[in-house]
Amino acid sequence: MTSVRQDEPVRPTKRDEVAAAGSELVGGPLGRRALLGTHWLTPVRVVALVAIGMFALGMVQKLPCYNGGWFFGATSQYTHACYSDIPHLYAGRGFADGLIPYFDRLPGDMEYLEYPVLTGVFMEVASWMTPSAGTIQDREQIYWLVNSGMLMVCAAVIAVCVARTHRRRPWDGLLVALAPAFALTATINWDLLAIALTAGGMLMWSRSRPLKAGMLIGLATAAKLYPVLLLGPLLVLCWRAGAWRAFGKAAAGAVGAWLLVNLPVMITHDATGFHIREGWAKFYTFSQERPIDFGSIWLLISQRTGNPLENANTYATLLMLVGCAAIGVLTLYAPRRPRFAQLAFLVVALFILTNKVYSPQYVLWLTPLAALARPRWRDFLIWQACEVMYFLGIWMYLAYTGSGDKHQGLPPEGYQLAIALHLLGTLYLCAVVVRDILMPERDVVRRDGDDDPSGGVLDRSPDVFVLGRTYHPPRHAVHFEGAPRVRWGVVRD
Repeated sequence: MTSVRQDEPVRPTKRDEVAAAGSELVGGPLGRRALLGTHWLTPVRVVALVAIGMFALGMVQKLPCYNGGWFFGATSQYTHACYSDIPHLYAGRGFADGLIPYFDRLPGDMEYLEYPVLTGVFMEVASWMTPSAGTIQDREQIYWLVNSGMLMVCAAVIAVCVARTHRRRPWDGLLVALAPAFALTATINWDLLAIALTAGGMLMWSRSRPLKAGMLIGLATAAKLYPVLLLGPLLVLCWRAGAWRAFGKAAAGAVGAWLLVNLPVMITHDATGFHIREGWAKFYTFSQERPIDFGSIWLLISQRTGNPLENANTYATLLMLVGCAAIGVLTLYAPRRPRFAQLAFLVVALFILTNKVYSPQYVLWLTPLAALARPRWRDFLIWQACEVMYFLGIWMYLAYTGSGDKHQGLPPEGYQLAIALHLLGTLYLCAVVVRDILMPERDVVRRDGDDDPSGGVLDRSPDVFVLGRTYHPPRHAVHFEGAPRVRWGVVRD
């Protein structure tokens, strides 16, 4: 096979028709004689600046709520689609009163903060930077601004990590930076903290630093539960490649980092011995006991059939297990070992599709993974369009249910359509990724001559355990004959 320069950067405007058309806004595609690498404004810096700019636009979109929608009117924050948990939970979870998360009991039904420990620390630090003087409205506004500033840093970190994970494809970070659903949902909740740590973990894995990768994934799991799912794809990929030592380091780092954060809050001691602190366990008990809620397939089925689906927990768990088994078989059967980013996207998408609730900000979990798994603007924007429609749909539905007899907003049938769009958009992107796994010649990353740039120790490693046939040239690849090829299973020079 012909050799490929592994240091030559990939130019999306030469590979992607949507990127080429979009580049006309800034002067068009790069020419043959363009001089690259001589300006301080490198691709990674451009991606970071664009991410910060889009985040700022997302903050501007929240202005109607900042100026009153969060505080006045039953449905104003919904009709303007600018709702955020952050100002409401400042008082609702005791931060305004100086209560310590997980240790001090809250008034009302919740009793304790229902977020993982590292997210609770993030919320507490922001409360320290919020003045204790002034009206509660002023303090909630400042609390949102402080959190937004901290989350903006997280957004820039995510974009930079995505841009650097695939060394030859830094411009793929623009998929994250320009994602409309990313800007719209970034300040609804505190999810960006866990996503930034997850993106950092994937970057470290791509640099063949499994221990640091595992530590960052462990910290991410201490901020949100879903990042622990990435250890599943790593397990199966390392099984196929025989890279057990790397997986062991990553798993040990994840467990160690998670325990380091959680143990000081998790364990309490009294005269009868050591116990699990009730405040620490609230996140897990709340997740288990929570009924089916907004955005989930279970709510769609329940509303259409009138069945309350009291066993949704069991159904969701079974579907998740069956889906994970299917992903494992796909990994071992595929003609070429799947890329880490592909499997990471599939397992997190499976978790979202089968979960009892789909909050609008959960799209943030998938956005960086989608940019790495399928860096193709057309597919990415189709999925983003579905997510933006769901974002608008849920707020209009809440406006409908909250406006009493006026019923101003989106009725249940319209909201069910929005849920279906979200599900179909996510399933579409999953189907494209699965196709790329089964037909590696269709994978846009591999068509440019790479193997698994996010795979770290797995990149270009030979397989030691395979269920299906190993890679072979495609029989019908007329459209890809001009694409560069890479020789699988060889050591990089």
